[in-house]
Amino acid sequence: MPGGEALERRIDGMPNPEYQSLLRKNGAEIRSLVVDNAPAGDRKALAGVFEAYEDAALPALIGDLGGHDLGDMIAALERADADPERPTVIFAFTVKGWGLPIAGHPMNHSALLSTAQVDELRGELADAVDEWAGFAAETAEGKLCRSSADRLTETNAAAPDRVDPYAIPHEFGPVTTRPASSQDAFARALQDIANVDEVARHIVTTSPDVSISTGLGGWINKRGVFSPQTEAVYEIEDAGPLKWAGQHIELGISEMNLFLLLGQLGLGAELHGTQLLPIGTVYDPFVCRGLDALIYSVYSGARFVFAGTPSGVSLSREGGAHQSAITASIGMELPGLTMWEPCYALETEWVLLHGLRDIVRVDGEAHYLRLSTTPVAQDAFTALLERVDRAELRDDVLAGGYRLVEAEAGGPGSRVVIAACGAMIPQALAARELLAAEDIGASIVDRQCHEPRPALPRAPNAHGGVAKRPS
Repeated sequence: MPGGEALERRIDGMPNPEYQSLLRKNGAEIRSLVVDNAPAGDRKALAGVFEAYEDAALPALIGDLGGHDLGDMIAALERADADPERPTVIFAFTVKGWGLPIAGHPMNHSALLSTAQVDELRGELADAVDEWAGFAAETAEGKLCRSSADRLTETNAAAPDRVDPYAIPHEFGPVTTRPASSQDAFARALQDIANVDEVARHIVTTSPDVSISTGLGGWINKRGVFSPQTEAVYEIEDAGPLKWAGQHIELGISEMNLFLLLGQLGLGAELHGTQLLPIGTVYDPFVCRGLDALIYSVYSGARFVFAGTPSGVSLSREGGAHQSAITASIGMELPGLTMWEPCYALETEWVLLHGLRDIVRVDGEAHYLRLSTTPVAQDAFTALLERVDRAELRDDVLAGGYRLVEAEAGGPGSRVVIAACGAMIPQALAARELLAAEDIGASIVDRQCHEPRPALPRAPNAHGGVAKRPS
């Protein structure tokens, strides 16, 4: 309409705080503020625009920029999709509390409506007598709601394709005798899982630009990197040959995207009818970068496994920026997440496979493995396996802790218990030797899990769920 361009210039040109303040003014105040504070050349045109409106209509007019118009948003998305070869950014100008008496107020983040304001809003939005009344069944709206409810109701959906937890072996064996880090054991176990196709075909691995340095290289070489299109095999400079088609998704340096993706993959059965076994890796101190997405992923019930590696403060060669000081508390305190910090190779393998079996459960949880790049001698664990039943020891590990070394029965001096986990176990063993020199006997408890999930019953087959490594 005549003068409309002047009004557009006035709104676009005013500072955002000034515009937001107009939303809480009455018609007469809006008329005065918009016209009197405008450039001199536009005042007559603006006054002409407002002459067509009563004061009572001006607040709605000045607040209607179309920013909450669903049709406009859909049209913008369609225009963006029309040319997929060019990047598109859609800026949505929004008003906090739009349509409420507190709209646009700088302090409205913590503001509450009064009882009278709530009652007025209720009358505008819903039936005054039955505020939860639905649309009449015979209307287009009612039919749409009914069809959507039928589509989304789980009782009407086909049963999801879930992985058989007993297809996931308890271990691969044999026990390594050379010094090994828990990250090495994690990497070896993933390579072995790649050979169990009925399990491996459900696994999706992902990492934020650290796949090689967190131990995923062997898995990737066996199962490939995902691509929407089949790519030819080629060599990446300084990285060796990798197959770029398969089950690993590389994200670039973005821990937030890592946990967003794990959260969606971890709801594959619920959202898409197909169970997935998501496994992510991330440098442990950088778990904090994606903490918001991690919290909401486990809050939504997503089930996945991720390895924070390297972890701890004993990794000087990794540099000061890679020393994780607080991520253990994240794992211990976050509901829906079970944290593990294993030390020995077989222990790490047991924990990883247990985590995969647990996320298959409908009531399962996500699992967080804090791993280390510090090589650890396996002697103490090997000696323990010679003294105790292997299956019972595995049950103890998966129950959250076990007694690694016992003080000598009837030995001299006081008896103490040293509790440790992860890369600190060698330090505990060294401390035990120092105490022995003082005639003090010490036992060592490896307490490597916080609030463990109960293990599944033993696998109902002759091999006890143990898969043998290929020769």
